[in-house]
Amino acid sequence: MISAAQCRAARGLLDWSQQVLAVRAGVGIVTIRQLEGDKKPRRSTLAVVRNAFDLAGVDFIEANGGGEGVRLKKPSASLAKKPNG
Repeated sequence: MISAAQCRAARGLLDWSQQVLAVRAGVGIVTIRQLEGDKKPRRSTLAVVRNAFDLAGVDFIEANGGGEGVRLKKPSASLAKKPNG
């Protein structure tokens, strides 16, 4: 599940506008506005929005005793290596 606050924070980390997220998730901008306005979205909407963020490297932190949040994923070792040359 993604909360409205997590969605806004994830966009902030990526410097994405609502329009950019809508395009990347394949939904309308009104859908993103409703999601961020605390209107309960469909599960399918949350899935495509979360997938767009996952592909961009966002990691969602569950509220497991602390506050929920977002962070950028650590680059994989293969991507972090500099090419030879």
